[in-house]
Amino acid sequence: MSIPWLFAACLLLPAPAGDPQDPLTIDSPLAGWRRPADQKTGFLQPVHYPASSVNVEASEAAALIAGHVASHAKTPATLVVNGVAMPLSVSEDGSFARPYSFARGSNSVEVRVGKQRTRRQFYDARAETAPPRLRIVLSWDTDGTDVDLHVVTPAGEHAYYGDRVTPSGGALDVDVTTGFGPEIFADPTPLPGIYQVYVNYYGAGERPADELTVGQVAILSDEGTPREKLQVFSVPLRNPGELTLVQSFVYP
Repeated sequence: MSIPWLFAACLLLPAPAGDPQDPLTIDSPLAGWRRPADQKTGFLQPVHYPASSVNVEASEAAALIAGHVASHAKTPATLVVNGVAMPLSVSEDGSFARPYSFARGSNSVEVRVGKQRTRRQFYDARAETAPPRLRIVLSWDTDGTDVDLHVVTPAGEHAYYGDRVTPSGGALDVDVTTGFGPEIFADPTPLPGIYQVYVNYYGAGERPADELTVGQVAILSDEGTPREKLQVFSVPLRNPGELTLVQSFVYP
């Protein structure tokens, strides 16, 4: 067997599911090739407004990032997807789960907890899926807080938790109301022109009103191409209710 064929065969072998006793495991996505029929994902997340839940239907476009952090492992956890780092919300039993719409081509997922880290690399081979040309990721560093992403397109369309899909084809995925995020706006065919990105510190729940929350906004354009560009901005959020213009930029 030639070396290239041996390498391809190794890629096709799925990574074993993590042992819950391990300090840190990623059970999904699996390493190797991801084909059109793989890993259809449904996800139900409770929210407080404007409805009782946000339901992301089973889809070939979304994959579930899921795994387990041992109870004795240090927190907080960090999720890194294709180089974009964000806080990772972990349940009391140590499990974590987050849907993510990956771009076609090579993708990486890494989870870090203290000095522990584990990583998955896979290739999304779905030729029929248009990759996002514009992705905006909001995350923040406190639990029990509600921070919202608002995106205004060149056509004046406003994507936010109350109207998540724009007529031109962009969409905001889940509305995270309990801390950390991420909330992600993605568009496979972004309109040319000026985009505006806002962050609204909606509420602090039971946290002290004067406790500082720091948001992070990552703007990723032409993902997975030679023209890929990543910009990351930090946003200090002090008072619930404040709305901050994070960045105004021109695409392309």
